[in-house]
Amino acid sequence: MTRQTRIAFVAAVFFVAMAVALALVPVGFVTWTPGRTHDVLADEGDQPAIAVSGIETYPTEGQLEMTTLSITSPDARLTLPEALLAYWLPHRDTLPREFVYPAGKSAEQVESEEQEMMDDSQTGAVVAALRAADVPVVERPQIASVTVGGPSEGALTPGDLVVAVQGREVSTREEVIEAVRAVSVGDEIHFTVLRDGEREQVVVTTVGSNTDAAVPVIGAQVGYGYEYPAEVSFGIDPRVGGSSAGLVFSLAIYDKITPGPLVTGHVAGTGTITADGEVGRIGGVQQKIRGAEQAGAQAFLLPTGNCRDLGEVDTDLQVVAVSSLEEAVAAVQALADPAAAEALPRCP
Repeated sequence: MTRQTRIAFVAAVFFVAMAVALALVPVGFVTWTPGRTHDVLADEGDQPAIAVSGIETYPTEGQLEMTTLSITSPDARLTLPEALLAYWLPHRDTLPREFVYPAGKSAEQVESEEQEMMDDSQTGAVVAALRAADVPVVERPQIASVTVGGPSEGALTPGDLVVAVQGREVSTREEVIEAVRAVSVGDEIHFTVLRDGEREQVVVTTVGSNTDAAVPVIGAQVGYGYEYPAEVSFGIDPRVGGSSAGLVFSLAIYDKITPGPLVTGHVAGTGTITADGEVGRIGGVQQKIRGAEQAGAQAFLLPTGNCRDLGEVDTDLQVVAVSSLEEAVAAVQALADPAAAEALPRCP
């Protein structure tokens, strides 16, 4: 073997070794792929995906798919070839890891935030559907959180709806705060709260604020909640988080509490929703539409705000753009009539 041959051989071995090493080194990316769908009008395991009681309900008929994303788990790391493959394959996407798992946050924190978004999504979906069906909904101040070791611990509970303070009815968050500020540090405050549908009387002794010892506080944050006659429970897989199923949840609830089936075919969708019925944009449009196709859906409801994301999506599904629950209900009703379905709004 000549000297030049030996050098070439060593260089080739070195190149191969470096290539293998680079292929095995984890990179800072995660993948988005189509996740499983959930028919929210059917059963999820041994319980209904959504159950409504306390008000009159009606039979449903069609299939309404909630679409999800499958995301690289927090304890998994992609290699460079895996990231490149996901980038080039259709219906997949590669994103910087920090986009999903921000630096400084544990996997448990991310999961908790995702579940909190799911809870808020379900609340908004319930209220929007009830309002659309003309079921009475009363907005009330609500205990959002209670400081551990604070004066409200053991008395007030997150989720309590505040009906009265010191015997006077309150209807806004500001009225609760004003009632607390009206007493002196060390005074008792009597709250009337709605907890699990029952009125309860609780007493909290104020303490001085950390920033001003003369200002009374109760060690609880007050936000907004809702009182209504219905009881709605969700049997969705608890591992599913985020807020993008709000629209589909709201449509399912509306279908259950209004006469006659709303969904008669096989429809899928995505989108956040507010308590006022406004539909908001989400991420992972391409993957969710692909998941809907794999589930056999015939139409897909998409937030109008996501229309710009359709440019690279190749699909045979009829994609209908909606910006509110009212528009989504009208769209689903129209889908039952081929002529009306053709006239439905599409993304420009």
